[in-house]
Amino acid sequence: MLRFGLPLSLAACLSSAISGPQLSGSGTPVLFIGNSLTYVNDLPGIVQALADSAGGPAIAVETVAFPDYALIDHWNEGSAAGHARAEIAKGGWKFVVLQQGPSSTEVNRDTLRLATRMFAQEMSKFGATAALLSAWPTVDRRQDFPRAIESYTLAAGDVNGVLLPVAAAWLAAWRRDSTLALYSDGLHPSIDGSYLSALAIYAVLEHRTPMGLPSRLRLRSGAAVFVDQKIAGILQAAAAEATGW
Repeated sequence: MLRFGLPLSLAACLSSAISGPQLSGSGTPVLFIGNSLTYVNDLPGIVQALADSAGGPAIAVETVAFPDYALIDHWNEGSAAGHARAEIAKGGWKFVVLQQGPSSTEVNRDTLRLATRMFAQEMSKFGATAALLSAWPTVDRRQDFPRAIESYTLAAGDVNGVLLPVAAAWLAAWRRDSTLALYSDGLHPSIDGSYLSALAIYAVLEHRTPMGLPSRLRLRSGAAVFVDQKIAGILQAAAAEATGW
């Protein structure tokens, strides 16, 4: 089950109550900390479903994500039950995925790096590795992609963490087909955008190629993800390029 704060419009679309963060599945344990860029379309669930479909090591996922949260907001929640630091302290995580906005401006880059260092120090007590999810800029700020990628690359380097090159995968996809609709509303990802993001995350965390993975997935939640097979091939090639496969 996911744990996230929801705008009323989104909450109204969900039929089940959200009671708190809970690990889903078994396998390599991965905690996702972020905002709506993570929980829209259940990005962690798609990563998990890709691992399930590949027949390799499984991934167990848990999500702590709230609307409009930067990592510093998660940090400032302290160790309250159900929040990021409390979940990290439970231990057992192999990776903790950290995501905020694109962080292309200096002030946002600075807070990204600061919060990453604080979280990484906390993770080190429990043997977890920080994985920085390089988020994409909004549709009207596509010129910010290089600086956004640089920000997350710096933050990952600061803590000897792992870079999840999602924004680079988006650029690689558009180089193949500039008409790909990776946004749903100019900020959040479409299903194709989330599928591409999950491919890049899966390839890095599992050390496996994203090529040849299915375009139709059934999530542990019961939700279904369908991507046109031709588009899925383009997205897989883009994720392979971004992740070195």
